[in-house]
Amino acid sequence: MLETRRALLSRLLRDDGPDELTVRQGQFHDVVMGSDRVVCLPRTTAAATRLPARATVLRALAAVDLGCRTPEPLAGGVSHGADDAPFLVLSRVPGAPLEPGVLGDPRVAGAVAEQYAALLSALARAGADASVRAALPHAPADGWRRFAADVRAELFGLMSAGGRDRAERELDALDGLPHLTEAVVHGDLGPENVLWETVGGLPSLSGVVDWDEVTIGDPAEDLAAVGAGHGADFLGRVLALGGWSDSARATRVAAIRGTFALQQALSAYRDGDEEELAEGLAGYR
Repeated sequence: MLETRRALLSRLLRDDGPDELTVRQGQFHDVVMGSDRVVCLPRTTAAATRLPARATVLRALAAVDLGCRTPEPLAGGVSHGADDAPFLVLSRVPGAPLEPGVLGDPRVAGAVAEQYAALLSALARAGADASVRAALPHAPADGWRRFAADVRAELFGLMSAGGRDRAERELDALDGLPHLTEAVVHGDLGPENVLWETVGGLPSLSGVVDWDEVTIGDPAEDLAAVGAGHGADFLGRVLALGGWSDSARATRVAAIRGTFALQQALSAYRDGDEEELAEGLAGYR
């Protein structure tokens, strides 16, 4: 990519030499990171059409105090080279994901859990702000029902019989989930999208990236991602810190967490991303 998009990247990241750039592959975009800005290059045509809406959402989030940074749109458009590549330039959020195993230290785990709870509380407060609610998409009332129907229609033909049985159990768990639109929901709050710096020997939350799936919705979705990324014990600590240990929330978290692989597979199938599709369906074939 650094070779094929050299002209575009040298123009957009003119303060960085080719050897100073790094590339991160996400589900929807390839992200080329310079010293103080990043360039998002959509991996599919569908992802390219969503770039303007993504910029609008990020501008709205930049005005919200979440206690950490979010990427801010700096420029966007279509390059005028041979491939007319669409792009979006964002400010670079400092920091890096937590290193594997770091939460094995109780002192570190406690500090990180407190900051996750503070972030989720800030997202809940933002979800009550009228200007934020007007700027961000809302989770549809029939979203889970449509998701289940779409998985059956579009993905079941790619699964084994055992895979379809597993998927049916996971989809059945979605029945009866309430329609909640009470918080800003990141939608993909996995460890790779939460960035940290070290302050006083402990991780300090510096920012959250990759807001492609953000909605006004059910905070249980983000809690499910925290549990999937860091384990049930860590999630329990976050729930206790936030005062969210009620059984109804736990039921929603468990049901939503069970759909993560199917969500990845369905998005990848629609975007024509074979690699992400194979990963999402790995347990269903």
